[in-house]
Amino acid sequence: MTDPLVIFTPSGKRGNFPIGTPILTAARQLGVDLDSVCGGRGICSKCQIAPSYGDFPKHGVTVSDGALSEWNEVEARYDRVRGLKEGRRLGCQAKVMGDIVVDVPPESQVHKQVVRKAASAKPITMDPATRLVMVEVVEPDMHEPSGDLERVADALKAQWDIGPVTARLPVLKALQPALRKGNWQISVAVHQPANSDTAQIVGVWPGLHEGGLFGLAVDLGSTTIAAHLCDLTDGSVLASSGLMNPQIRFGEDLMSRVSYVMMNPGGDAEMTDAVQEALNTLAVEIAAEAGIDPALIFETVIVCNPVMHHLLLGIDPVELGQAPFALATSGSLTMDAAEIGLTGIAPTAQTYLLPCIAGHVGADAAAVALAEEPNTSSDLALIVDVGTNAEILLGDTNGVLACSSPTGPAFEGAQISSGQRAAPGAIERIEIDPTTKEPRFRIIGADAWSDDPAFPEDAQITGICGSGIIEAVAEMRMAGLLDASGLIGSAEATGTPRCEPTGRTHQYLIHDATAQGGPRIAVTQGDIRAIQLAKSALYAGARLLMDQRGVDKVDRVVLAGAFGAHISPKHAMVLGMIPDVPLDKVQSAGNAAGHGARIALCNRAARTRIEETVHQIHKVETAIEPKFQEHFVNANAIPHATDPFPELTLVVALPAVAFGASGAAPGGEGGRRRRRRN
Repeated sequence: MTDPLVIFTPSGKRGNFPIGTPILTAARQLGVDLDSVCGGRGICSKCQIAPSYGDFPKHGVTVSDGALSEWNEVEARYDRVRGLKEGRRLGCQAKVMGDIVVDVPPESQVHKQVVRKAASAKPITMDPATRLVMVEVVEPDMHEPSGDLERVADALKAQWDIGPVTARLPVLKALQPALRKGNWQISVAVHQPANSDTAQIVGVWPGLHEGGLFGLAVDLGSTTIAAHLCDLTDGSVLASSGLMNPQIRFGEDLMSRVSYVMMNPGGDAEMTDAVQEALNTLAVEIAAEAGIDPALIFETVIVCNPVMHHLLLGIDPVELGQAPFALATSGSLTMDAAEIGLTGIAPTAQTYLLPCIAGHVGADAAAVALAEEPNTSSDLALIVDVGTNAEILLGDTNGVLACSSPTGPAFEGAQISSGQRAAPGAIERIEIDPTTKEPRFRIIGADAWSDDPAFPEDAQITGICGSGIIEAVAEMRMAGLLDASGLIGSAEATGTPRCEPTGRTHQYLIHDATAQGGPRIAVTQGDIRAIQLAKSALYAGARLLMDQRGVDKVDRVVLAGAFGAHISPKHAMVLGMIPDVPLDKVQSAGNAAGHGARIALCNRAARTRIEETVHQIHKVETAIEPKFQEHFVNANAIPHATDPFPELTLVVALPAVAFGASGAAPGGEGGRRRRRRN
């Protein structure tokens, strides 16, 4: 007699099993994605299934009502206490009695697919390095002298095929009480790195642990630190937060921090302490925001540029400040989180750092490559991770090039007279009427524009953030307040009293709340210069990669970075931040480095993949490329001195204005002309 046929959907896997075989057992033998934490004891409910009955011509079977065993007391008890959806069964309790078609719903699948936020619709397949399982452990016996840890290891091997295992002292201290309180059933958090047979027990709880298991994905930037707190069972983001990198007080850009170390013995230790303390604070705060115990954070994944990488680890970064820009290590790293100062989370928590690509292209660029996968793109994509040290990738299926460009912190609101980080009250959007030259703006925390009656009267307008200053400069150029060289015109030349004199230059007034005790927010000539320097470095880096590839145009541009999602493509192109492409070919990827960190946190195979990919990316060193300076100088103009922008001219007509050193238009009475130097 042929054993009954069991067919699983949506996987389509099938096999014949003896009558009385639990569905969970059949699933495991076929390699079906059916979850179970309690090991088939009817406690966790992770193995819920939806059996189907009737004729299935596609599968060639007819499923009768008695194809599964009767509802049993374990299922009845679970239904009374927690409730089972109608038609659901527990896979560990339902047994095969005849041909059956079984659907495994998404919430019962081990490798759940989680759609990332609007930045990308690509799914993340769940296979975290740290996961939770439940085991039943053999009680100690005077005639079988073995330790509790050894018997837990035996149980993990027999019940989950996990092993060999190790455990640190904090776990050993908690193990015996947990075993006895749980009546020899315990939940175990196990950390098993990719491509490793050895696992480490990092947490134990009596019985079934339902308090959760969490991880932290961190994008450690030069100016800001952004973090996502993730549930390691389904990949969902429970909270996102960030703070300014306290190392800014040692220098606003990377090279100034390296210089600080060179000139101040022990300076590297100061910066290491500062960033480690900030990371620890952020971890505790984000856990509080999500309402979880920080001791349940068992893993962190961190991405950062090479200088931040070395300073985080306590490695002197001086070698990165001089050719040949040698890294202490370019490979990925796995270590105890406590080694880098993360003492506020689980004491046995692990940390994974993605590999660096080269001396000035770090793990953050690797994370962007993991998130955006330029090596699989059929069209030529330019991916720009906008930040204090911009990472740029150019590539398609024929290969990927990478470089970094020292843009400085202006794009993040630093070095700007009224600049601030993106926070409630900061101007994030702005428009300037080309006729009246009057501005209107939107602030973070309010949906209405400033000229809208719905704009809150008591709104606290505090400054201007990165996306706001980019739009402000571009809008000034489109409104004729700023010429192609970057000079702000005078009130007489521009026709608006908002262009005010400040010494030998001018500034454009956006908002004045001094009468109410508030700030006076303006864009100064110094602000324009800071943005010019930043965008010129960015554009020059992109042009170098295009030169290496032998192209004058790219097919599409992807803007990434902490505020990449908030940059208007039109304003970025007016400014000349990016090469000319149709505006609909400019996409936003949000914080792609942070998304790449999330992928690595949730999927071990992704770690292996990016470790292999970084060796295939060709690094272009901007610091020694002779054409970088030429590209940089030409990119100082807004949008550019020599490169044509035909796609931009289809949507924007830039005024042909030119202001002298005094701010007057050509032929105007703009004050004394500078004497020409010999």
